[in-house]
Amino acid sequence: MGSLFKPEGRITRRMYLVMFIVFYFINILCLMLLWDSFQTQSWAIFYGAGTALIASICILLIQAIKRLHDIGMDWKYALYLLIPPPVNFIGFIWLAAKKGQEGVNKYGPDPRKTDLF
Repeated sequence: MGSLFKPEGRITRRMYLVMFIVFYFINILCLMLLWDSFQTQSWAIFYGAGTALIASICILLIQAIKRLHDIGMDWKYALYLLIPPPVNFIGFIWLAAKKGQEGVNKYGPDPRKTDLF
C-alpha cells in the first residue's frame, strides 16, 4: 500500500473502497459539523471541521490517483472528481468498480500480489 499521503503506486479496488467509505463518511460528518457550528457561531469548531474536510478531500484524491494508476490512467483524470456531486460520486464509484491492469504497469507492480487484505 505504501503511504496514505503519497500519490505514487497502485491500490486494489478493495483497499480503495475501504478508504472511500471511511473518508466519505468523514466528509459527511465534517459538513454536518460545519453547518451546525455556523448556525451556532462556534467558530473554533467551524474552522476545525473545515480543516478536517479539506484534509479528507485531499486524502480521497490521493487514493483516487493511486486507483487511476492501477487502471493505467494518469493522475490528471482525478481533477474530474473535483466537480460537485453527483459527477464526483459517480467517478468515485466507477473507480471502485473498474478492474485494474494485470501485472506490472508504468506506475508499479500489481497491488493484488502485495495487498494485505
